[in-house]
Amino acid sequence: MSAESPVQWMDPERLRLEEQVAATELAWLTLEVDVETLRVEIDNFALIHHQLLGPLYARLDELDALVAESIAARTGHPEDVRRAGEARSRVEELPDLEALLADLPPEVPEPEPTRRVRPGKEAQRIYRDLARRAHPDLSTDPAEQQRRSAFIARVNEAYAHGDAKALEDLAEEWSTAPEAAPAPEAPDRLEWLHQRLEWLTGKIGQLATEQVRLERSAMGELLRLAPQDPDGLLAELAEQLLAKAAERQAELDRLLAAVADNGGDHREPQEKSTMFTQLPTTDAASVPADAALLDVREQDEWDAGHVDGALHIPIGEVIARIGELPEPEQKLYVLCRVGGRSAQVVQYLVAQGRDAVNVDGGMFAWEAAGRPMVSGDGRDPFVL
Repeated sequence: MSAESPVQWMDPERLRLEEQVAATELAWLTLEVDVETLRVEIDNFALIHHQLLGPLYARLDELDALVAESIAARTGHPEDVRRAGEARSRVEELPDLEALLADLPPEVPEPEPTRRVRPGKEAQRIYRDLARRAHPDLSTDPAEQQRRSAFIARVNEAYAHGDAKALEDLAEEWSTAPEAAPAPEAPDRLEWLHQRLEWLTGKIGQLATEQVRLERSAMGELLRLAPQDPDGLLAELAEQLLAKAAERQAELDRLLAAVADNGGDHREPQEKSTMFTQLPTTDAASVPADAALLDVREQDEWDAGHVDGALHIPIGEVIARIGELPEPEQKLYVLCRVGGRSAQVVQYLVAQGRDAVNVDGGMFAWEAAGRPMVSGDGRDPFVL
């Protein structure tokens, strides 16, 4: 190189580009760590939110369904029956937790409480350095990109667990890996700098979009209410759910007390007496073998075990599919699991002038009486 030729790495324009690439790379790595940290925090918060508050949400849904069913049983109004069906369909059937724990063998240890993971500063530093040195896009060779991708996957897994020691081991492992960037004195360095700057700018845009998406997610919005005290936020949410459940329970108690005070009559005082008759009921053992049966349970309950030949219409669909029922003059025996949902349907059908009978005790009583059942998949039937 002659004395008149400027040294490439001393050229001011080249120097500014080197500095711009370095600054953009730092911004990219900082944002990538921030986004990945946010993702880990949201994932862990969502898991603990489900574990702690899931049973409370389920209890609230159950109370909502019971209130709606009680109202429908009192009025017999089609709209109330429809609402009751919708409320019941939202209920997620949960096993009795105390019963499950009681059935566990003594040697089975209790599950450890979920540990919230928040990567520390050291883990963030190592993660940032590894992303800078080992990112797959630093190489154009397909084989090298595949090797880097596999390595970065291990880095991401260690970071998701906040495992600084594992990240340190990975950093030591990578320290012997060849760098993909051209050397400062290489003739293709300038072209690489321009390509690198374009790539970094695109990556920052992608990360910014992902950050906005995470922050606007349901769990992200919730976590933003108390980012420094997520445990306190969960406790506050639990108190709110318990208060709502207490309100629903009080409403249900009032509805049941009103029925008791009225001698078991479900009628509302303002309704015409002709709309309500004594609810026809029979026990499972007395249902004729050739009776027309209507099962108003949900699909999974039906699949587990049902009466062969029965008509299956979930309670929420009865009004829309009433044309599928037998002729009005034919007596129709209505079944559910224990007799609550079927009583609502019978109340509605009787109000429509149909000859309907509630099977007291539902499918549990049917099974206890030794009446035959079948399942949807050919296995031994049972009442779900």
